[in-house]
Amino acid sequence: MMTNLFSVFDPSTSILNLSLNWMSTLLGLLLIPSMYWLLPSRFSFIWMNLISTLHNEFKTLLGTSGHKGSTFIFVNVFSLILFNNFLGLFPYIFTSTSHLTMTLSLALPLWLSFMIYGWINHTQHMFAHLVPQGTPPVLMPFMVCIETISNLIRPGTLAVRLAANMIAGHLLLTLLGNTGPSCSMTLLSILIMGQLLLLTLESAVAIIQSYVFAILSTLYSSEVN
Repeated sequence: MMTNLFSVFDPSTSILNLSLNWMSTLLGLLLIPSMYWLLPSRFSFIWMNLISTLHNEFKTLLGTSGHKGSTFIFVNVFSLILFNNFLGLFPYIFTSTSHLTMTLSLALPLWLSFMIYGWINHTQHMFAHLVPQGTPPVLMPFMVCIETISNLIRPGTLAVRLAANMIAGHLLLTLLGNTGPSCSMTLLSILIMGQLLLLTLESAVAIIQSYVFAILSTLYSSEVN
């Protein structure tokens, strides 16, 4: 009787003659996040240091009046643009950040949310921004028009700056690459070296443009508080 009772605990579950009973021992490891039992790689260290630096810089730009946790929005925007910019450097991969559809979809909601929040919660502050300090009374109507126009074109400048910079480098790489079949071996070697240098420059542009987009978005956000 006792033998039959404890026999239910014998290893008996199997698929294709492979015992699955002992797999339960390893299931616990799968449930534990890898950060608790694996050492982070060098890439993880570099990425975490970069994110921490950006977080501290955005927090400084937002100041004490900024909402807690709002820096992570701009860090995520930076990460998204950087990821898409670098993906576009690989052959036969669509560069989404070189199209206004993508860049405007990022810039317009951010700018619109800043404007709605500022005009609803800090109306007097927003009106004060339309007239810079020390403006003569005669020039005040013109300054209001200029500041209004500069505010309205901000999402457009953010979107066009990112798209134009990504298009320019890719276009130059494509034009130089298309001249390869008609070049001699000497010119071809020079062309390949030039392409590698341009690719290095485009890698730097991918980082700089994502940083500029995130920094300008942070500055626009800090103006409405």
